[in-house]
Amino acid sequence: MRDISNNKSPSPIDVEVGRRIRLQRHALGISQSTLAKGLNVTFQQVQKYERGTNRVGASRLQRVAECLGVPISHFFDRPSDQSIISTDQTISAGNDLVCFLSSEEGTELNRAFANIKDAKTRQKIVGLVKSLAAI
Repeated sequence: MRDISNNKSPSPIDVEVGRRIRLQRHALGISQSTLAKGLNVTFQQVQKYERGTNRVGASRLQRVAECLGVPISHFFDRPSDQSIISTDQTISAGNDLVCFLSSEEGTELNRAFANIKDAKTRQKIVGLVKSLAAI
């Protein structure tokens, strides 16, 4: 018999896809309204996608990927090192990282870092930040 329960909570996959849409949009400095125009939807619809309350259909997700300049697999890829640490640690670390990347200073720092073209300079900055974080 078919389960016809009226479960209105978003699927974890829909939430993760929405989170990745939001992160990429933030990384590019694109507003919800700008993305909405590219998708021919309202900014409220983009909000619902990002919260995972509305599912993003396959053709719409392809358009989101085009607007954000990523392959569609970006919304489903898993980090390759997840098996090294526990699921609880992954969720905790991921949530901390998401919070930082979603913040204004996280976005600003990432944009500035991405503008540094010299690989050695970027490596030195990473080393500096790691040494400061160990304080």
